[in-house]
Amino acid sequence: MDEKLLDERLLLAKARIKEIPEELSGVTANDACDYLGFFISKSKYISYMLDVYENISAYTDAVNNKKMYEDILPENYASSFSNPDYAEEKMGVMGSVFSYISAELQGLPGLIFDDKKQQIVCLLELFLMIYYLFESGDEIKLTNIEETIQYYVSDYIEDVMRDRMEDCYIPERGVAFDIIKNGDLGNTDYLYKYGEYISDSEIRLAEYMNSLSDEKIESLAAVYTDGFRRGFDTMGISFEGKNSVWIRYHIGQERLVRQAAKNFEDMGLKVIVCRCAINRSIRRQVVKQGYESTSPNKQFEYDHRNDDRIFLDGKFVNKRIEAAEAVSKELAEYMTGFAGPAVIETFGEELFSPVAKESVEGYNDKQQELVTKLYSKLGAISNKYLPGDSYSFTIIAFPMPDIGEDFEKIFDETIIINSLDNEKYKKIQQSIIDVLDQADVVRVVGMNGNRTDMTVKMRELVNPEKETQFENCTADVNIPLGEVFTSPVLKGTHGVLNVSSSYLNGYNFKDIELVFEDGVVKGYSCKNFDDEESGKRYIKENILFNHEFLPIGEFAIGTNTYAYTVAHKYNILDKLPILIVEKTGPHFAVGDTCYSHAEDHAVFNPDGKEIISRENDFSLLRDTEPEKAYFNCHTDITIPYNELGRLYAVGHDGTETDIIVEGKFVLPGTEELNKAYE
Repeated sequence: MDEKLLDERLLLAKARIKEIPEELSGVTANDACDYLGFFISKSKYISYMLDVYENISAYTDAVNNKKMYEDILPENYASSFSNPDYAEEKMGVMGSVFSYISAELQGLPGLIFDDKKQQIVCLLELFLMIYYLFESGDEIKLTNIEETIQYYVSDYIEDVMRDRMEDCYIPERGVAFDIIKNGDLGNTDYLYKYGEYISDSEIRLAEYMNSLSDEKIESLAAVYTDGFRRGFDTMGISFEGKNSVWIRYHIGQERLVRQAAKNFEDMGLKVIVCRCAINRSIRRQVVKQGYESTSPNKQFEYDHRNDDRIFLDGKFVNKRIEAAEAVSKELAEYMTGFAGPAVIETFGEELFSPVAKESVEGYNDKQQELVTKLYSKLGAISNKYLPGDSYSFTIIAFPMPDIGEDFEKIFDETIIINSLDNEKYKKIQQSIIDVLDQADVVRVVGMNGNRTDMTVKMRELVNPEKETQFENCTADVNIPLGEVFTSPVLKGTHGVLNVSSSYLNGYNFKDIELVFEDGVVKGYSCKNFDDEESGKRYIKENILFNHEFLPIGEFAIGTNTYAYTVAHKYNILDKLPILIVEKTGPHFAVGDTCYSHAEDHAVFNPDGKEIISRENDFSLLRDTEPEKAYFNCHTDITIPYNELGRLYAVGHDGTETDIIVEGKFVLPGTEELNKAYE
């Protein structure tokens, strides 16, 4: 869009919005809808953010950072229009759409610090269009406002998609790249240059990173970047022609990221760093991909997870699919050179269980169908331009200072966990695989109140000398090491999976239970809420991602007893990320398999055997019924060793071979794993 025209539109919008508070100062509120407070408070916030835009360097400090987010901070949220309860109280049936607009405006800091002028202008013009509806004095209906929002989203979806995909695939651009490349990391004031919410956690994390020696930083970065490069060899993927890598990290880790960027550059990879998606037209519930900081308010994020329901119809879905195809075609060259994401996760923040609000509406049945269609089509387009067997990834995790007074000790222990001996574990895990490859089924039974009782159907190998069912997973794409995993046969897989507490996709689940028939989720519950229906909705939205069902995409046995004992020593098992937790017991993943979109790509274990369990009954439909093949999600649920009574293989002749009994490894060749308990 023409830059001069954008500047003119921005000036006009700014001038008009500045007039609103005074304009409304003498107006009497309409009893049916108290909109005055909304327009006055939001116009003042917009004016403040536009002042920031004019002179960002003068606003990059702690005071202004808090001011940008103060409306949604927990201590202010009860009286915020971003809170659906408050918006409904003040604005009745129109509360939900005004709460959406308020939440969308809360994205201004990210848009402004990234200089997304077109998105800023369009958002301000949406605000003014809604204001003009009320200013006209005519009777306003909810449908009028919803239609205005729908036009706004539909008109600009291709521009928003292009903006986002350019951020994700074009390297060496944006405010974060400048910070990583050129910022003075010795002074934590640099944290405020992101425009993200900066809490005490980010400051303490940056200070801790600055306290580490150059040698330690180099060592940490090497584990991470070497694992990424090694993943190409492990997966049998060509590294030739790859020229970019997307680093995802937590703000405060810049010193580590800077060293990692140097390592990647030595491999010939340019670095991509960008923030998580802001605009709700392209966000998927609360999923975040990019650099991030501590959430100013997780309840706010949860309340607005389904905001797209306001404009989610067939027209929008088709336009977004068309936009994804068009932009992917434009960026095909960048996508071809994309080596994959390299992710640094964090853990240790306070566990969060959301409050379910009646003022927050979910998707209707038709919208749930549309969401399934949308992400199925988007996945297919992505795989067309960036095939699943053409890139790799790596993911590693480190604690945040929030984890408590033992933060530094836990950080050091995490370094050890992430650096365990690949060769030793490779041999131990192979002894487990040798038994599993001969099994007809595997049984998993809980203890200590855990109600798990699962039967997992295995494949019968046609050529056991050259084939295997399980991948021998060490530290490459998935750090730390410590699991063997497979895509089980669905028919014949059944039972109950239960875990007392699990932290999944950013939320805590209490006493979660899933029931399976022929490898597919048929029932589910949890104890996060007083009423059963709220618990079911919680699981459906955040584990099933609004699908009516999901298959088991993965069955695995974690072998990292060292990580488990560290977790118990510091009482942090429920705070560990699934990346580590999945290595501390058997786990089941619901959703797609680990080989999603890459089933035809042969993968081999270190012993040379081909891993043949790369798909299931759903992914088999990828050529004939592609819309049914993938679910575009994958969530691991782990049974910790202290809740595991028995895990054993059952041969075709009924012979039972124990692998784990009462949390201890008993299979010959695995005894070394129990030393961690000592």
